Amino acid sequence: MKLTAAIAGAVILAVGTAAAQQKIGHVNTEAIMSKLPDAADAQRQLDVLVEEWQRELNRMQDEWKRKFEEYDQKKLIMTDARRAESEKELRDLDQRIAEYRNQKFGQNGELFQKQNDLMKPVQDRVFKAIQDVATEEGFDYVLDQSGEILMMYANPAYDLTQKVLARLQAETSLPEKN
Repeated sequence: MKLTAAIAGAVILAVGTAAAQQKIGHVNTEAIMSKLPDAADAQRQLDVLVEEWQRELNRMQDEWKRKFEEYDQKKLIMTDARRAESEKELRDLDQRIAEYRNQKFGQNGELFQKQNDLMKPVQDRVFKAIQDVATEEGFDYVLDQSGEILMMYANPAYDLTQKVLARLQAETSLPEKN
């Protein structure tokens, strides 16, 4: 879960006077996710789907291009009725291409839903590990520096990335990497 820069700034300002009494840590969730095999597996599954959908989209676009070239070459000798029919056919195919693109890659398309289905369990595990480490280490706040939060300075002593990764590695017996 990422805070926006504005919210993060407000949180940092609000706790500024009490910072001496509070413990603030940071993690890099991108670094953590990049070392988790289940995140890599989920990404591979997504890549396979995207490749398959992109091939179908390319096939549809090639079909449209072929039909357009055919129409363009013959339009001067076509009857008005045949020309109108060909133009409607091109418009319909163009609309099907747009619908397919939106269905697969749109804002609420299958890719978005599949990303959520595959990545949410991994993200939930990471979030729980962050919470567990923060609680055990007595941190009041943990910020994610991999996203929208811009940190001008972060004391490495408070970087919980390796501890969170170690927790996840212990859970899944991952080989440790630096």
